[in-house]
Amino acid sequence: MPFANYKIPQGTLTAEQKEEIIHRTTSLLADYFGDGARPHTMVLIDEVTDGGWGRADETVTLAKMAARAADRPTS
Repeated sequence: MPFANYKIPQGTLTAEQKEEIIHRTTSLLADYFGDGARPHTMVLIDEVTDGGWGRADETVTLAKMAARAADRPTS
């Protein structure tokens, strides 16, 4: 059974966006494993509480992500 697990910051995606991720991921895995895998494909979207994860020894928060995005030059 194909399985995909996404971890995202809590409250950053709408129900519609989650549904789209589930549909697109299922289609992607069915492309690789064949349509017979479609009914057995599981997609899990975990919402992680703000500050509940980290990278490179630093806690990640939405505020830090927004500050970094604001510091990036625009094209």
